[in-house]
Amino acid sequence: MKLYKLTSEYKPLLDLKQTELAIKQIKEVFQLNLSSTLRLRRVTAPLFVLKGTGLNDDLNGYENAVSFPIQDMSGAVAEVVHSLAKWKRVTLADYDISHGYGIYTDMNAIRAHEELDNLHSLYVDQWDWERVISEEERTAEFLKKIVRDIYSAILHTEFTLSENYPELKPSLPEEVVFIHSEELRQMYPTLTPKEREEAFTKKHGAVFIIGIGEKLGDGIPHDNRAPDYDDYSTKNEEGYFGLNGDLLIWSELLDKAVELSSMGIRVDKDALLRQLETTGKEERKQLYFHQRMLNGTLPLSIGGGIGQSRLCMLLLKKAHIGEIQSSIWPDEMRKECKQMNITLI
Repeated sequence: MKLYKLTSEYKPLLDLKQTELAIKQIKEVFQLNLSSTLRLRRVTAPLFVLKGTGLNDDLNGYENAVSFPIQDMSGAVAEVVHSLAKWKRVTLADYDISHGYGIYTDMNAIRAHEELDNLHSLYVDQWDWERVISEEERTAEFLKKIVRDIYSAILHTEFTLSENYPELKPSLPEEVVFIHSEELRQMYPTLTPKEREEAFTKKHGAVFIIGIGEKLGDGIPHDNRAPDYDDYSTKNEEGYFGLNGDLLIWSELLDKAVELSSMGIRVDKDALLRQLETTGKEERKQLYFHQRMLNGTLPLSIGGGIGQSRLCMLLLKKAHIGEIQSSIWPDEMRKECKQMNITLI
């Protein structure tokens, strides 16, 4: 447990009632813009999936899902989802979604392993989305186009919010800056990956770091990724490995980079086999999701997740994610937050 120090004495710009109304507006406006811009239809998502199907997302590859036995299914075990990265791709196939179109959903998850702070909660809510693409669109340039479309939806939401709440003055940069994780390593050779993110995001305000998961020039990946959803090992047209990345926004209030979205072009058959082999996860080839990938019954796709509470937190200029969502927090954290004028829901 930890709290980030605030850059100045904190006074929320909206009270509790205004905050709840503003959260509602942000979610309505943003998902309408997201769905129309990327041509996504809303679908209903599961809260849990069967263990052993390969459908759950294991994030960085080591987190354990919250699970429980299903009394009426002969000992079968359900896992609360971490995210829906792989489930969405199966849904694209099952709904027979056409090229250039996709789906989005409200994803609710429990991540019991999280270290609790201003940005991390046991409860995770995000817009999970996935879109069918062609072989020709499996490029870094297409990835950047989609990122720009998403960022445009964020800017539109920020402006609409300020029309109703003048105290929330727009402050996001007009454009997102792209950089590959290897370029970032070379730019800041003495810093850790997280320190590089902080330095670069503070300078530019809104950045997208491409290439998360593959080893860089120093033999260390920028960050870890599970091997079976994002394609991080294919060399792109810019000569770097990776067709995925993270969108980060600088928070002046926290003096910190906030990861708002993780997304990417998903593995094709070759990338899946390569990444399972290099990570020693080849036994996964027998699971339901991986069998469908290898049998060619899943479409090529791009997708990701966008944090709902984090987006609201940034646009409402809040100091703690607990001001946006109701969760469980340690008594010590609640006490510290009260002293800093942070009201946790």
